Amino acid sequence: MPDRELIDELLDDRTYHIEFNGHLTNHAKHAVVALAGLGVPAEEIKAYYDAYAKRTAYGYGLEPARLDRLVITEENWRRHLGRRTGFAAYRDFFESRERALGIDELLRRYVPALLPGWTGSFTHAAIHLGWGLDAGHRYMTVEGLAYLAYSYTTCHPERALPPGAGGADRDRTPIDSLLRVASVWAERRDALARWVATIIADTSPVDRGEIHPELLRSGLQFRIARTLDEGHPLFYATPPWVDDAADDELWGRLYYAVTLLYLARPADFVVLHLITSLYGMQRIAERLPEEERRLAVRAFWIGLLGIVFSGGDFPRPDKLAALHACFADAADEDADTAERDWRVTVARAVLEEEEHNPKLVYALRTVWRRYGRRSIFRVAAAQFTATPELPPSFDEPPAT
Repeated sequence: MPDRELIDELLDDRTYHIEFNGHLTNHAKHAVVALAGLGVPAEEIKAYYDAYAKRTAYGYGLEPARLDRLVITEENWRRHLGRRTGFAAYRDFFESRERALGIDELLRRYVPALLPGWTGSFTHAAIHLGWGLDAGHRYMTVEGLAYLAYSYTTCHPERALPPGAGGADRDRTPIDSLLRVASVWAERRDALARWVATIIADTSPVDRGEIHPELLRSGLQFRIARTLDEGHPLFYATPPWVDDAADDELWGRLYYAVTLLYLARPADFVVLHLITSLYGMQRIAERLPEEERRLAVRAFWIGLLGIVFSGGDFPRPDKLAALHACFADAADEDADTAERDWRVTVARAVLEEEEHNPKLVYALRTVWRRYGRRSIFRVAAAQFTATPELPPSFDEPPAT
């Protein structure tokens, strides 16, 4: 990373709250990691950070750090998961535990209980933790753990069937599973779309205190939380490839499947998060024992399906199959030409005010280099997204 001292100062910053205007995530440090990884000079990264703090792509500035009356302890840390309160208290708790245990033991002790909630805050807590680990930064890692606890929204991996059960017995790779689910959706499109519409229309879990009202204000986060809470048998048919979680090549195959999904919906803001959160989940899983790596993969797959289902649609299997035929064996054998292409994509990315784009480019370029220079990663990295319009619910004040 360029000028590591200045980058560390930015990642150490405690000036701002982890969210703003209710549930919108403070992405500033994600951008620092991505831009530094793309080779942007540290002074330019600081200028980006300062400008983002004043006015994000949504038009709002970041909010000051909050003080907490809550005190998180070893006895009560599970009790407040997902209540969207006590971020600073969780940060102080995990920071004190890190000083006593070190990062590796801290992760081993607390991450397995937090992984089921990785979809909370629209996957940004998992991104924060994983990208903090990617940067090798202690404090950002601690913040990521605190954010996972603060925004915890379970995807219910405990409901998963044994590997191979539930119709997934022939799935040897993530792309097999993706095509299988797409085929089921195509066969039952009307019924599944009605099912999603029915559960999304039911806001009673908010009234009962099972889903935080700020997620309803978000709209998107409510749909995701509601879909995952209700659940569907397709989510829990565990593919046999989950058992390969300790194999680095499995992660490459997961990236391929998720990137194919992104190309089926190019520039889709929601699917883009599945790429950047997978990058974070891999960084997290690499620091865990094998069984917890399986949990990370299983939770990611369930969460992916819940997130895509929550939109009330799924890419057509014929489109996914056609894209797979295009990219299955495509690799960039001419390294010089590919690197020139990457330089153009990186140059475009660092001009973007929407920080999701440099993040996408950094993650996919890293994956491209690590997993055989597959052309799909280079092609998808150039499909930039736009900041979505905020829903009418933002006319109301935050519920937090």
